[in-house]
Amino acid sequence: MRGWGSGLIGVIIFSASLPATRIAVTGFEPVFLTSARAVIAAILGVILLALLKQSRPKAKDVPPLLIVAFGVVVGFPLLTAMALQYITAGHSIIFIGLLPLTTAIFGVLRGGETPKPMFWVFSGFGGLAVAAYALSQDAQISVQGDLLMVGAITVCGLGYAEGATLSRRMGGWQVISWALVLSLPIMAAIAIVALPNSWSGISPAAWISLGYVSIFSMLVGFVFWYRGLALGGIAGVGQLQLLQPFFGLMLAALLLGEAIAPSMVAVTLFVVSCVVGAKRFA
Repeated sequence: MRGWGSGLIGVIIFSASLPATRIAVTGFEPVFLTSARAVIAAILGVILLALLKQSRPKAKDVPPLLIVAFGVVVGFPLLTAMALQYITAGHSIIFIGLLPLTTAIFGVLRGGETPKPMFWVFSGFGGLAVAAYALSQDAQISVQGDLLMVGAITVCGLGYAEGATLSRRMGGWQVISWALVLSLPIMAAIAIVALPNSWSGISPAAWISLGYVSIFSMLVGFVFWYRGLALGGIAGVGQLQLLQPFFGLMLAALLLGEAIAPSMVAVTLFVVSCVVGAKRFA
């Protein structure tokens, strides 16, 4: 239960990530946004590691940490920021329903977990419902945006599973902090190259959103999320991500004024119900 509770807190924090990113890309280019959020979070990670006197990761832990950095520090933020130039936050959030399935698959491949066959039935139904809904909304479809979201979900699932496996021996906040530190040199260089030509037209909302995705989406959320995955199991706790679209849709409506179709709510509720069955067989 500690794992599920910690994972739920992480999901709630992540739920605001896509709406915040949608606001942030109105003021910042995706490449700068991705690199800037990583740099800000990495600086905070360095401070935490130094203050708490954490030892450096072992040589065997560096390759997995680089995979974590590729998946959740670079890949997911960049691909979602690019996707949100073509699709709405509400439409992008529905893709998050695919994350439990990709996380579970990588949990088997990278974490050595063995969920029961019925787990895949429930998880698969949830993922198929999300995909079917996304493909049915002709008015909202952007092939480019949707493909970017599929890529984002894939690399994110890999980063989640790899980070959860490492968290079992390193600790959740240490994993994301070291992944951020390893990515800092290249992300800082990219941020400098991608600096906006002018800062005058950037709204306060875009700045606040940059702060949120840097501090909460990039660091604080992972502290709870990786701890939850490590304690409760990657495949099982990963199903909590099915709740993320529900929270995210509400935030998209409240913060962005985006219309939420009844069919979108119905699909989200169906997907959420799949977590109950999946949890029993994880």
